[in-house]
Amino acid sequence: MSDLKVGDKAPEFEGVNQNGDKIKLTDFEGKKLILYFYPKDNTSGCNAEACNLNDNYTMWLEKGFEVVGVSPDAEKSHLKFIDKFDLKFNLIADTEKEILQTYGAWGEKKLYGRVYMGVLRKTFIIDENGLIIEILEKVKTKDHTNQIIKALNI
Repeated sequence: MSDLKVGDKAPEFEGVNQNGDKIKLTDFEGKKLILYFYPKDNTSGCNAEACNLNDNYTMWLEKGFEVVGVSPDAEKSHLKFIDKFDLKFNLIADTEKEILQTYGAWGEKKLYGRVYMGVLRKTFIIDENGLIIEILEKVKTKDHTNQIIKALNI
């Protein structure tokens, strides 16, 4: 598990999006990036989080941010998710959980006394120089945009 903190250089990553195109951190040099990790396409909390970010996507672009979601779902699942909710940003298929592990978003979870490994919902805000400027670990899925705005004081 990663111990990334605010001020750290964001770890390089490379994955494939819903269309099979490669996406890597260096693609966003000179831009700010909202990199969010979520458990599963087409589940209530993940739908709420994606739609909240998508509903505000134009505003994010105007503020110089790009948005990218990461989950262990496959490309095909991401494509259906994007089509269903008309998402305007890329989703990375991290089926091997490499990016999730690098960013400390894969770990032990507990549900009804059962312990298992899963995605830890987290959002990393990365600046134009590739530095982590904020980490949100208690994500408010329905109000994630306002949560980010308050955290960044923008």
